[in-house]
Amino acid sequence: MSSKEKKSVTILTESQLSSRAFKDEAYEFYKELRKSQPLYPLSLGALGKGWLISRYDDAIHLLKNEKLKKNYENVFTAKEKRPALLKNEESLTKHMLNSDPPDHNRLRTLVQKAFTHRVILQLEDKIQHIADSLLDKVQPNKFMNLVDVYAFPLPIIVISEMLGIPLEDRQKFRVWSQAIIDFSDAPERLQENDHLLGEFVEYLESLVRKKRREPAGDLISALIQAESEGTQLSTEELYSMIMLLIVAGHETTVNLITNLTYALMCHQDQLEKLRQQPDLMNSAIEEALRFHSPVELTTIRWTAEPFILHGQEIKRKDVIIISLASANRDEKIFPNADIFDIERKNNRHIAFGHGNHFCLGAQLARLEAKIAMSTLLRRCPNIQLKGEKKQMKWKGNFLMRALEELPLSF
Repeated sequence: MSSKEKKSVTILTESQLSSRAFKDEAYEFYKELRKSQPLYPLSLGALGKGWLISRYDDAIHLLKNEKLKKNYENVFTAKEKRPALLKNEESLTKHMLNSDPPDHNRLRTLVQKAFTHRVILQLEDKIQHIADSLLDKVQPNKFMNLVDVYAFPLPIIVISEMLGIPLEDRQKFRVWSQAIIDFSDAPERLQENDHLLGEFVEYLESLVRKKRREPAGDLISALIQAESEGTQLSTEELYSMIMLLIVAGHETTVNLITNLTYALMCHQDQLEKLRQQPDLMNSAIEEALRFHSPVELTTIRWTAEPFILHGQEIKRKDVIIISLASANRDEKIFPNADIFDIERKNNRHIAFGHGNHFCLGAQLARLEAKIAMSTLLRRCPNIQLKGEKKQMKWKGNFLMRALEELPLSF
């Protein structure tokens, strides 16, 4: 790229990346980036200068690059440390997604036993019962908004039961989750989000007090025990870990179930193929993860040491954001990348990330999606999109590729 061409590049802002308009055009934009501007400049407000990564090979390399850190304290000196954007930020950010080894290993070890292959398989009957119970409520209506009555409640019920938190609070989690994954630095949004996060912190404090008095065989009780031992988990880490498990435990799966259903509704040939060959369900889920990646953009990584990428110096303190959605449509890796093909072979998508921060709950999300979709097709064989494809709206959201709603008739 010539110096003249470089000057003509429009720097993207956080608000643009979070807009509904961007989500509508993102795949075409990513395609152009992969061709000519695989390292694209970002302006991230208080976070500073950033770069958007769009190619698969770059994503794989950077997701494992030790020069990139998730905890900004491993990059910034005490004098450089940025002021907290939110008053309640410190209470909710000390979790494994924002940590680097060895802290990351310590925190992940505390919860990974709850997500082993054996433990997840034991949840199968419970998840099946939840799916049937949710459909029992809506099937007589011959209509539903999949997001509200099926895709959201199913994973939030599962993770609530694993953690040992009251199911009646699940709607609160939906509001709080949106505040947490909203990266907006607009003053009015910051104020609103800080208020919501304050509510979440108060909720967690009350929940932990109750669990201390009445411990049970759930995951939060196990984490409180680790915190009480002092060396395993600090109080801030305890709150942050519970928050992460609540949010990550349902947010990705909501989008996976919804986006898989949406892709099938928009590709009737693939839907019919799946009906005729139910054993393709696992492959269909992997293709949905690639085609409409539930997590569109990664959380931020800070550059601890400068390096060169595509002839450009990435400086210390620069932010790196990787588009998983773009990497999963990279033509050099996936033949006919813009085609939704539930029989795709060698599907090496990175929808759940790569390296140290590969999603701990990936197997649970896959199982929930398999049961949810199989049950939906079995019980509602005539299901179809209610309305036109162009009426479906992607949420304006930085991290996720999420539909506002998905109306279906059956």
